[in-house]
Amino acid sequence: MAEVINMPRLSDTMEEGTVASWLKKVGDKVEEGDILAEIETDKATMEFESFNEGTLLHIGIAEGETAKVDTLLAIIGDEGEDISKLLNGSAEVEKSDAIPEGEDTVTDVSDVDYDSSSTQELPEGVIVVTMPRLSDTMEEGTVATWLKKVGEDVEEGDILAEIETDKATMEFESFQSGTLLHIGLNEGETAKVDSLLAIIGPKGTDVSDVAKNFKADTGETKKETKAEVKKTETKKVESKATVASSTVENSSGGRVFASPLAKKMAEEKGINLTQVKGSGENGRIVKKDIENFTPSVVTQSSAPIAKFVPSGQENYDEVSNSNMRKAIAKNLAKSKFSAPHYYLNVEFDMENAMAFRAQYNSIPDTKISYNDMIVKACALALRQHPQVNSQWFDDRMQLNNHVHIGVAVAVPDGLVVPVVKFANEQSLTQIGAAVKDYAGKARNKKLTLDEMEGSTFTISNLGMFGIESFTSIINQPNSAILSVGTIVSKPVVKDGVVVPGNTMKLTMACDHRTVDGATGAQFLQTLKGYIENPVTMLV
Repeated sequence: MAEVINMPRLSDTMEEGTVASWLKKVGDKVEEGDILAEIETDKATMEFESFNEGTLLHIGIAEGETAKVDTLLAIIGDEGEDISKLLNGSAEVEKSDAIPEGEDTVTDVSDVDYDSSSTQELPEGVIVVTMPRLSDTMEEGTVATWLKKVGEDVEEGDILAEIETDKATMEFESFQSGTLLHIGLNEGETAKVDSLLAIIGPKGTDVSDVAKNFKADTGETKKETKAEVKKTETKKVESKATVASSTVENSSGGRVFASPLAKKMAEEKGINLTQVKGSGENGRIVKKDIENFTPSVVTQSSAPIAKFVPSGQENYDEVSNSNMRKAIAKNLAKSKFSAPHYYLNVEFDMENAMAFRAQYNSIPDTKISYNDMIVKACALALRQHPQVNSQWFDDRMQLNNHVHIGVAVAVPDGLVVPVVKFANEQSLTQIGAAVKDYAGKARNKKLTLDEMEGSTFTISNLGMFGIESFTSIINQPNSAILSVGTIVSKPVVKDGVVVPGNTMKLTMACDHRTVDGATGAQFLQTLKGYIENPVTMLV
């Protein structure tokens, strides 16, 4: 008997999830414990195991699609079993039957009643593709680019479109083969999760009634059409067509496909996309192609001329806020205006730290950064000042005895904070390896939920960009965040004499509800002892 598998709740804050990849395809045999798919939340990408045995009969959410928790994810049953009723209807699961958080959500459809008034018979072979939920905070998505058009054949695995979420612009693959019969959202249009995105089926099938009567389980489709904006900005858009469109015309009249990130990088570097050879699927231009592109003399001479703005004429470009930027803005605004921030500034002598690092790195196969040293020093200092290693709740304060340090990592679409757990118990080499590994995963969107949860203190380092000092917003529920600047060579006074020196400025933002000024100052004094005498971290 067929069983419906719904989108699981993989964390206590998760409301939706995105299918990063399917490890099984329709028709495959599934054993209990097999990994069905990798589900991406706003925190991590996690493996999703099957607790059922049978044949995978249906995939409800394609790779790259996002859906709310409890949305139909897949159906497993006996080979050849008829599941048409399950596909044409929507099941209401009683709250009392909810699966505990963190477990796979599976519903036995034999006891589910269907409201015939809300069901719609689909023509044979027709599949309705809805707006996926690609992060646990995503409520709506924007179609950045369609890579297929109505009437074109679609093969399983083909890229249908690029969907912009609050986290990134992601390629959306098809898990069905057929003809693209209908597009529900034009490029630039935004709609809620589960809204009609496209319809795929046998060529020539009339799906006008399906498109007209479709209604998402979570509510009416909400489109934020930008037609009027496009009308008023037609000339501006056309002037950027060679770099901002999903396709451009090459010299022979053919189309050149490029990812949004590749287009953005090409625009910033003044690279003509028609001169770049793509290494992606079907010759699609991706990030590494732009990074590795070496312009020839001909390419440089034929590159598009930058837009000329006459003197005295006001001009500007509008960039719509991505869903990821909206989420970052929401979270940081909440922290800034709910936690009373204040800031403590210090400047450390880095002479001994520089000598220590050079000697430490002279050991074969060993390399640590100044950031690794700061992580270790903070971890040791936090053990002595649990008030700084705390969390605020309305009715209590939690003083953490464990030290989990979040390390802010910049990614193309924003910022993520992987966590070095029990940092005080790890060696400098172990911390360095962990941070390097997390940074790589962060840039490839491979961090797991566990790797980004549970921080008790956060470090943000912009020293590698030459920033001398800055302030950060607290990464709640932490009570403090340390902003680290670059090492500066300058004259310093030692023993009453001006001599050459090297110093580094740090600024700690504190939540005044948990960390008083004197408490924060005492922590920084302890930190100073470790940084200026790093050998003490090895004792």
